[in-house]
Amino acid sequence: MKRALITGITGQDGSYLAELLLSKGYEVHGMIRRSSTFNTERIDHLYTDFHDPRARMYLHYGDLSVSAHLVSLLYEVNPDEIYHLGAQSHVRVSFDLPEYTGDVTGIGTIRILEAIRKSGVKARFYQASSSEMFGAAPPPQSEATSFNPQSPYAAAKVYAYYVVRNYRAAYSIFAANGILFNHESPRRGETFVTRKVTRAAARIKMGLQDALYLGNLDAMRDWGYAGDYVEAMWLMLQQETPDDFVIATGETHAVKEFVQEVFSRLDLDFDKYVKIDPRYFRPTEVDVLLGDSSKAQHVLGWKPKTKFSELIDMMIASDMEQAKKEKTLLEAGYEGIRSGNKRL
Repeated sequence: MKRALITGITGQDGSYLAELLLSKGYEVHGMIRRSSTFNTERIDHLYTDFHDPRARMYLHYGDLSVSAHLVSLLYEVNPDEIYHLGAQSHVRVSFDLPEYTGDVTGIGTIRILEAIRKSGVKARFYQASSSEMFGAAPPPQSEATSFNPQSPYAAAKVYAYYVVRNYRAAYSIFAANGILFNHESPRRGETFVTRKVTRAAARIKMGLQDALYLGNLDAMRDWGYAGDYVEAMWLMLQQETPDDFVIATGETHAVKEFVQEVFSRLDLDFDKYVKIDPRYFRPTEVDVLLGDSSKAQHVLGWKPKTKFSELIDMMIASDMEQAKKEKTLLEAGYEGIRSGNKRL
């Protein structure tokens, strides 16, 4: 039985990756931060959905800012594969918390690589790199495209990317960078634009919310499905030699197009409910991200399976179900349901 360690297991990608690995018979270990509340909603079902006795999952407290604990964790788990997904991953927030973002997203990666080196664990390492690293670089963007980061988050990811390549060359660690373009799902965080849109539209449809406030509607992104993208992560660590791969759909859509598609499907008037709020504009914008995943398709045999329209339908269905539950609670007399009206 292979053993995998996932940082950021409670996030969108971590939950889908844990599902995938458990279905393949892995023993899965996840690192989570200690806090006063549990944030395991995305993975709680994994304790009941998988009945194969070989498929086991364990959670460990840890922090990407504490080097000594990372070494101890690797000794304890002794993983065959490490998937490093943990980070401060919100681009807009990185402008407000640049130092924290640099420490966790950038330096956190070198802490884990150092833990691998010092512990002597023979684990294959996956780094969650980001299309945001390309920033202002002209599309389409591939592995050969120069990085031009436009945010503290993107700059931290560029640092982590090159640290991975350095440790691969200097210490012969099997370390791969997955440069993933935007990937969404019903499990996407509610402050990320796609989920913010589908959740707001569903709540407006159910009479729970009055408007949706957004920033730059002209930004264009290459959107895929997170469930497809975690398969590419796994494939990268099954190769004979480590390498770096762009993972993308090869299609780009404007934020405005995404919003209009969502509102149209729910028979809502886009112009009536969508408002522009300057607070949501970034100090430096990234206009177009469009990935060329030819290398991944050729070497890994990976292709995106879920179409843009299917992704939208999937997210709407999930958020409509949630909105209906919220309305039922509201009608039953519960208070605070309208908290979603606040501008996040």
